[in-house]
Amino acid sequence: MEHRIQALYEQFGGPLLRHVRKTTGNDLQWAEDVVQETMVRAWRHSDRLQWEPGLVWAWLLTVARRIVIDGRRRRSARPREVEPPEADTVPVPDGCDRALSAIVVADALRSLSQEHREVIEQTYLRDRTISEAAEILGIPPGTVKSRLYYGIRALRGLLRDKGVAG
Repeated sequence: MEHRIQALYEQFGGPLLRHVRKTTGNDLQWAEDVVQETMVRAWRHSDRLQWEPGLVWAWLLTVARRIVIDGRRRRSARPREVEPPEADTVPVPDGCDRALSAIVVADALRSLSQEHREVIEQTYLRDRTISEAAEILGIPPGTVKSRLYYGIRALRGLLRDKGVAG
């Protein structure tokens, strides 16, 4: 009996592994497990197998395909297990990051020219439209747009230099 299984593995093990690797997405470890389980099942059912090469090959392919399908079903039905994080490594939001970012942005704003800082304050910080900012600052809307564009560009550069923005 075991001689037949050994001969079966020698004759069909390589081709079966190549075939199963394709069906497992080229996952060698999984494919080897499938081939091993297929051979174990062949050994268990050796008394009922028809030992003609074409029939045995078809039986091996069918069994291997079913093992792969069962594996896919198992993987999709059960979420992947992950180790729970250590309690002291779980981030707890405390507002520090936000406060630190606000300090860095305020510092970068102070580095801008007064004209750029004024339009950014009026439009972004005070939530005013271009027209409203232009009226308050006493400059044309086109000038507000231009200063806003170059001011934001300069602010991004300063923040990038400080390692805050990408």
